[in-house]
Amino acid sequence: MQEMELLGVRVEMPANAPMVLLRERSGAERTVPIFIGAPEATAIALALDGVATPRPMTHDLLRDVLDGLSVALERVVVTDLHDKTFFAELHLLSDGKRHVVSSRPSDAIALAVRTGTAIYASDSVLEEAGLRDGDEPVDDDRPEEVVEEFKEFLDTISPEDFED
Repeated sequence: MQEMELLGVRVEMPANAPMVLLRERSGAERTVPIFIGAPEATAIALALDGVATPRPMTHDLLRDVLDGLSVALERVVVTDLHDKTFFAELHLLSDGKRHVVSSRPSDAIALAVRTGTAIYASDSVLEEAGLRDGDEPVDDDRPEEVVEEFKEFLDTISPEDFED
């Protein structure tokens, strides 16, 4: 398992598909691109930019619930990759007991950004999906519904949606 650095969110062209980029902090410094949904991409980007929304977003709510219950998010781990779908876990600590909760990587990363929690990737994920400098991600059969969802999201969002 390797600690990862969140490089940010970008849109992969020409499909206009949002993705999050994670890079190994040490070692081979491979980058793992993970395609995500538009709402999660927005949630991560807003947190990275320090934008406060007028009302808590879902990931803010979960952070506040964990804080209110005195549950610590120890780490987020991108654990596996099956049929081009990534899997992740939230590693929680509550009253001295550790708990692991399954999560989508996008939600886990959005929560990690809000809590300052370290993000990790399993060695198997890095072996299968990690790209070295100069490599290009290949995703020839990206589902059209994700692209369409992102386009619809962009058409409906306005700056007023993020005002205090």
